[in-house]
Amino acid sequence: RLSPSAQERSEREDVHAVSQHWPGPRTIIVANGKGGSGKTPTTVLLSAVFARYGGAGVVAWDANQTRGTLGWRTEQGPHDATVLDLLPEAERLLGTGAQSADLAHFVHHQTRDRYDVLRSQPIQLAADQRVTPGDVDLIWNVVGKYYRLIFIDTGNDESDPVWLEAIEHADQIVVPTTTRADHAEAGALLLDALRGRDEHSRQLADTAIAVITQADPRASKTDLDSIVTGYQDLAREVITIPHDPALVDGVIQWDSLRPATQRAWLRAAAGVARGL
Repeated sequence: RLSPSAQERSEREDVHAVSQHWPGPRTIIVANGKGGSGKTPTTVLLSAVFARYGGAGVVAWDANQTRGTLGWRTEQGPHDATVLDLLPEAERLLGTGAQSADLAHFVHHQTRDRYDVLRSQPIQLAADQRVTPGDVDLIWNVVGKYYRLIFIDTGNDESDPVWLEAIEHADQIVVPTTTRADHAEAGALLLDALRGRDEHSRQLADTAIAVITQADPRASKTDLDSIVTGYQDLAREVITIPHDPALVDGVIQWDSLRPATQRAWLRAAAGVARGL
């Protein structure tokens, strides 16, 4: 009989961390002010990890007012509903007569990865799909009633009242970046700004997770190490994700990832779980 290796014990601990349930809903914000930094893939794969290991009750919500891409990177359900279709029905969904199955009219279930997606409308101009901070509160009340974990994919404008209102609901913030210097700098500036905003935002920054994805296969170990070093004093945990062709384009599904990539995202999700 052989005892489990250190690697196996570590994986078991991470699985245990993401499999647990917390009392009351938990909200995780995925944020970086630079486009292309990996916010949507991070939202997708963290949602997939928690849903696959912890069971139902996970939703990914696209709160980007400027052509959010969450709907493009995830599976579409048997309708084309977005958050704009949910808003007029929010009060009814908050009523005592509403049932969880009623949400199937508005969210897109990921049949393999077991979480739901609340899309924005990527084919409309931003001016045609504006929501207000009050709308954010209303949507959060709805998803908080029906889901235990809420992952919010945010836009790039950190001064947007909708972005700021989403932060008010956050229990944890995840800052994704690639090995590009401008992506990393934008994430670092975000954490610095949060620390100077108010007590709640400072706490989010102090407990933040940084996820560094090697989006460019040509990036060197030196490039990656320099970004990791820069974030070690800014975030509670820093997780690196290897390059994976399955993340480059199209719908993202867990089973399409390489084993090393799956292990890295499980490690990232466990880091989030430890902050909840």
